[in-house]
Amino acid sequence: MEFFNIRTGLVEVGSGLTSVIFKAVREAGVEFFEGDILIITSKLVATCENRIVPVLNIKPSEKSKLLAEKASLSPEFAEVVIREAEDVYGCVEGAILTLREGIIQANAGVDRSNAPPGTFILLPENPDKTAYSIHKTIKEEEGVHVGVIICDSNSLPLRIGTGGFALAVAGFEPVVDERGKNDLFGRPLQVTRRNLADSLAHAAQILMGESDEGIPMVLVRGAPVRLVNDFISSDVLKIAPEECMFLGVLCSRKDFYEIK
Repeated sequence: MEFFNIRTGLVEVGSGLTSVIFKAVREAGVEFFEGDILIITSKLVATCENRIVPVLNIKPSEKSKLLAEKASLSPEFAEVVIREAEDVYGCVEGAILTLREGIIQANAGVDRSNAPPGTFILLPENPDKTAYSIHKTIKEEEGVHVGVIICDSNSLPLRIGTGGFALAVAGFEPVVDERGKNDLFGRPLQVTRRNLADSLAHAAQILMGESDEGIPMVLVRGAPVRLVNDFISSDVLKIAPEECMFLGVLCSRKDFYEIK
């Protein structure tokens, strides 16, 4: 596979997303080929969608003040996290563990880094719809089938640092089901499914970085994916809490301690 970094420089809030994409790709000196995968950070999408919250407009509640004190965060930041989250599980120093649209994530995806001064940046409003729209626009404008991933960063339990994962996918099959196939010794696999979208997002983050690199897009060529035309819901990338190896166990800790 080949990975091409695509720089944009600072993007103004409310800019046209597809215009930003085509301009940056052209200036990077690359072209879209059939079967390429375009990986775009959620922050670029959110910036173009004006998903920006001025800190001065936020009135913290008593609950957010208490949570902010426990996590050593600002009350305004904690307030926005609570508004964005479906559930709040607790906090550690510097982070609030939340559930948002079926994803366990720090701070419900709310961020201060790479947001304009005096603001917080949220996740895109409807990443599934946006990814599919970008995929269709590239096909209409360039005449080639290009997959799209809108990605964000997250942490794995008991692993230091962050990595990329896919918020939304369009144009290719994001998960390969290996169940029923045989391993090297002829034994059938029972539970294995490969999340290609998350793996590609994770690899792209090596180029994207997390600070001032200014690389919000990466074009991947040669990825072993199956192209599809149908709209893809990000639900195919998720698993129910009770089936999750981490959350399912932690939600029934009584059984865990009895076994231990």
